[in-house]
Amino acid sequence: MRAFIRHPSDVPIELSEAAGGHAPRAKPRVKDVSLGGLSFSCPERLKVGGEVKVRIPIVTPPFEARAKVVWCLSQPDRFEAGVEFVDPQDAFAARMVEQICHIEHYRLWVKEVEGRVLDAEEAALEWIGKFAEDFPNLS
Repeated sequence: MRAFIRHPSDVPIELSEAAGGHAPRAKPRVKDVSLGGLSFSCPERLKVGGEVKVRIPIVTPPFEARAKVVWCLSQPDRFEAGVEFVDPQDAFAARMVEQICHIEHYRLWVKEVEGRVLDAEEAALEWIGKFAEDFPNLS
């Protein structure tokens, strides 16, 4: 039954220099959110050890946090990077953003597969009842 719930890997994020507040350098997509940070694909190499500002604009207010780049691997057409949040509270907030993304994916899945239209609150209540217990382990 849980096979249709996938990790919300299409969540857009914005990256900028941590100190400068410049325009986002890249518009990567989240690949994974862990207890301490997140990983993502991006079009450019990030400097390991450097700091970035991570912004997830799909929630209100937007999630923003400083993070340290802990790894960056070259792929044929992109880079895969992992960052660790500087403030442990940001890691908790990012998990809540991830949960919101799972709920939105569930709402869209129900509409497409079952033909039911749920508002955000109805989708949240159903998703929590079905999947919240396993939330940290969803894949």
